[in-house]
Amino acid sequence: MMFNTIKKLFGLGPQTDFAALLQQGGIIVEVRSTAEYQSGHIKGSMKIPLQNLASNLSKIKKNTPLITCCASGMRSASAKSILKSNGFTEVHNGGGWMSLQNKI
Repeated sequence: MMFNTIKKLFGLGPQTDFAALLQQGGIIVEVRSTAEYQSGHIKGSMKIPLQNLASNLSKIKKNTPLITCCASGMRSASAKSILKSNGFTEVHNGGGWMSLQNKI
């Protein structure tokens, strides 16, 4: 039990296949500010700044795999929590957008 907690803490264990999620119709939800997004982002990502996420849930399909991303992974973790608490079931924290881009 303790070992699994440690594995999760350090991101060890099964890694999410973000490229496969996108091939299955997944959507990247980018939660940085508009200015940050304009300075660079993953092509095709949906921009909804974190502070506007709760009021824009209707723009996101519920039965779609979602990958949240931001600059470092902090806001995308918050976005994942917001989405999960609003009934979105398949939500993955992609972390920072630059590292996520390298994984797809």
